[in-house]
Amino acid sequence: MSELPGPDLVERARAIAPLIAREADEIERTRRLTPSVVAALIENGFYRALLPQSLGGAEVSIEAFMQMLEEIAKADASTAWCLGQCSVCAMIAASLDRDAAQEIFNTAPGILAWGAIAHEARAVAGGYRVTARWDFASGSRQASWLGAHVRILSADGASRKNADGSPEVRTILFPAASATLHDVWQAIGLAGTGTDSYEVSDLFVPERFTAFRDVPSGLRETGPLYRIGTGAAFSLGFAAVSLGVARATLDAAIALAREKRPSLTAGAMRDNGAVQGLIGRTEGDLRAARAYLYATATAMWRDLCATGEFGATHRSAVRLAATWTIHQSTKVVDTAYHMAGATAVFRSNPFERRFRDMHAIAQQIQARDSHYEDVGKAIVAGG
Repeated sequence: MSELPGPDLVERARAIAPLIAREADEIERTRRLTPSVVAALIENGFYRALLPQSLGGAEVSIEAFMQMLEEIAKADASTAWCLGQCSVCAMIAASLDRDAAQEIFNTAPGILAWGAIAHEARAVAGGYRVTARWDFASGSRQASWLGAHVRILSADGASRKNADGSPEVRTILFPAASATLHDVWQAIGLAGTGTDSYEVSDLFVPERFTAFRDVPSGLRETGPLYRIGTGAAFSLGFAAVSLGVARATLDAAIALAREKRPSLTAGAMRDNGAVQGLIGRTEGDLRAARAYLYATATAMWRDLCATGEFGATHRSAVRLAATWTIHQSTKVVDTAYHMAGATAVFRSNPFERRFRDMHAIAQQIQARDSHYEDVGKAIVAGG
């Protein structure tokens, strides 16, 4: 596939948003992205946004990636969440054996998904053997390959250690057909992500299908994108998803205010001073959150391109901006939902699903309150 520059991806995202919006109810009902949506995401190169150019990916800037997700999220949060998850997973191609990366990402559909770190794999001749089950694999129902982050045991069962004494953790990759998927995602929000569990039994994973995730010394690619690491990319991407959900929900409330005449009141919502003031303050909150998130990402990217370094200061800044943005976006959605009154509770209107999706986003690791403590600790220490 030819290179797709960042702005082109953003425009493509806007162009297919109507298709995704039309499919949103079916995505919610089936708890899966629909075939037509998956086909559109593949055809437009969205899953390859963060894949290295050397493998035919777009390798866009982090800001272009965020804008792409924000546009998709305005149409459907579940679609944007799956796309964000699988796109960031593709960043591991920068650390993989080249032939292995070609096999994974350039054999259709070329989509990788993984869940949370858990369990262990035992080193054997030529690779690793593992029996385990993992959770939270958003996008796994579209994926052709799955991954898992595991602690490594030596052949004698002893835990292998890094030079600093910490446990050695590798990411292992294997065809989705090698795993059993368990349909467990019965959630109040992001229902369409199909964030299911998956397991393997006595699976052999060749060495070349493993990598050290987010370890700069293991990078095969030199582009600045891969210095960021998947943790920060997930944070910025999912914060952008929250902005898209908040924007769409507030826009729906504004559109409702222009037309609605609440029962037992004399005038239209649009003429109500309290409603006007609430819209103004909430619009300011949303614009401030978006400006802060993108300013942080832009400053980080500028420094990274100039120095090649993504250090603790950048990591802390990204964590704070992403966490705060998700929390602010949740407040915006809550305000818009309450502003809509009884209209918001009906599934036929554009509030109820976005309210649930936003609160599901706010429960994820990227929005933990403990991130404020981590950042505060660094600030107090002079970092």
